Amino acid sequence: MDITINASFLPQDDPEAALAFYRDTLGFEVRNDVGYNGMRWITVGPAGQPGTSIVLYPPAATPGLTDDERRTITEMMAKGSYGSILLATKDLDGSFEQLQASDAEVVQEPTDQPYGVRDCAFRDPAGNMVRLQELR
Repeated sequence: MDITINASFLPQDDPEAALAFYRDTLGFEVRNDVGYNGMRWITVGPAGQPGTSIVLYPPAATPGLTDDERRTITEMMAKGSYGSILLATKDLDGSFEQLQASDAEVVQEPTDQPYGVRDCAFRDPAGNMVRLQELR
């Protein structure tokens, strides 16, 4: 088998804030921006990696959700416990400085983890946990 990761989904509840964060703060390319019924799905990805994308989607559009489930998702997003993603960089300290200078909510400064990686953590505008790991 020859399988690759094409796209991952992260919820967003404010398309403009999500777009500003992923495009302007992280420097990702906007690959698609689709609106339907007052909602937006925004596909972004790192420059030079056209086969890897993140779809920033409105969780309220998920078919079959009850109102209680939508409320639970909204609460979990606000706490940062609903969506997460792990990114990587060669320059963790430099990237962290740029993120800290933006309005990203820092959760953890660069740290050598006991399991062998060095990383930091922050939240995107929707509350998603974004971990940034140093490539060694």
